[in-house]
Amino acid sequence: MTAKSTQPLTLRDLAYGRRPSAASVKAQPYWWDAAPRRDTSGPSLPAKAEVAIVGSGFTGLSAALTLLDKGRDVVVLDCGVPGYGASTRNGGQVGSGNQKFRVKRLIELHGETKAAELLREGTRMLDYIEHLVTAEKIDCQFRRCGRFRGAMRPEHYDAMARDMEDLKRVAGVESFMVPRSEQASEIGSDVFFGGSVLPHDASLHPALYHAGLMQCIEARGGRIVGNAGVRRIARDKDGFELKTDAGPLQCRDVLVATNGYTSGLVPTLQRRIVTVRSGLIATAELPADVMTRLMPKGRVYGNTNRVFYYFRSAPGENRIVWGGRAGRAAGMGAYRHLARDLLTVFPNLGDIAVTHSWDGQIGYTHDELPHLGRMADGLHYAVGYCGTGVSRATYFGHKIALKILGDPDGRTAFDDLVFPAFPAHPIAKRAVPVVETWYRFRDHTKL
Repeated sequence: MTAKSTQPLTLRDLAYGRRPSAASVKAQPYWWDAAPRRDTSGPSLPAKAEVAIVGSGFTGLSAALTLLDKGRDVVVLDCGVPGYGASTRNGGQVGSGNQKFRVKRLIELHGETKAAELLREGTRMLDYIEHLVTAEKIDCQFRRCGRFRGAMRPEHYDAMARDMEDLKRVAGVESFMVPRSEQASEIGSDVFFGGSVLPHDASLHPALYHAGLMQCIEARGGRIVGNAGVRRIARDKDGFELKTDAGPLQCRDVLVATNGYTSGLVPTLQRRIVTVRSGLIATAELPADVMTRLMPKGRVYGNTNRVFYYFRSAPGENRIVWGGRAGRAAGMGAYRHLARDLLTVFPNLGDIAVTHSWDGQIGYTHDELPHLGRMADGLHYAVGYCGTGVSRATYFGHKIALKILGDPDGRTAFDDLVFPAFPAHPIAKRAVPVVETWYRFRDHTKL
């Protein structure tokens, strides 16, 4: 007797809550197919190291590379499998990190001089990750594909046009606008009212990038130890003593690089980070001619809603990777709205199967800016990427490593920003779903 075949879950099934079989969907990142996580603890934990890095995401690995190149003895610690968190769970979109604020608003908050410094440093983040990938020969399909951001309303298009002008004037960032009458050259959808293009934004395969960083560290003699959750960090006369699940560790300096996975280990940081879940789905492959019509230039894409979605084609395959906020329902219900959004943009794809679903944790700060520095007790940190962490985390990891070394090249435009705590952190954390629901309501009702 032959085994009964598993019926695929289509986008239409998922969007309307018809789930004939979720067994056909892999509950793990699509990226892991090409770069599976190593389910081992790796090397044993040494008794001592010059620098201990808590967190094996892009921040921690980038910092480790810089420190190793400067001759430091480094150990990277992770509470689970290295790379299990958001660094291999994101959408693989690489920007300058300048999408959170309109230029006008950034100037209102920080003044034009500081706004220009922050924006220009954002472009350096993008350049740095390209430099690192090229210099280290990391095969992660990095490509300067450009970003198209679709306007959900006519007034959004006009606001973006003004913002792009300000971005050019203040920071020299190139862009161009695409009116609705011409947007078929950018995207095969009529849902948008035109959009903007940042031609220098990029894409990569995040899990291959992460695996490449790990290989670079191990080739330099660095150690990455999984299943070594840090339970306590105590200051002593020689630096710090860490109590971990893999044993004790003595070190001179500690970098906390946990971003959306920041826990109560360092209460000062925990009060400054709120975790937000991001969800993604991947589709089965589409016919090549269909994908060419939908995404003719192979860019990365997003929209102008308060609760926005983002998407792209998978590198080297004609499938769509689609992301947004993760829902609060159990199982596949947490991804239902992603399928609905996708079908709003591409309504003819209802019969396409969903092959993967997954989520990850984003670290949000109260001021929606990333932060790095040294705390009063001597701990270093780099966190708070607010959903634009691929280039930000890589760059901040490099810069915080230079700060640990006392190298003046570690200076950034972010150094003198106050890192505010959430006024009532436990309430702020619980309020995330309420705020998100309100923003969705406003997106749909045009408030």
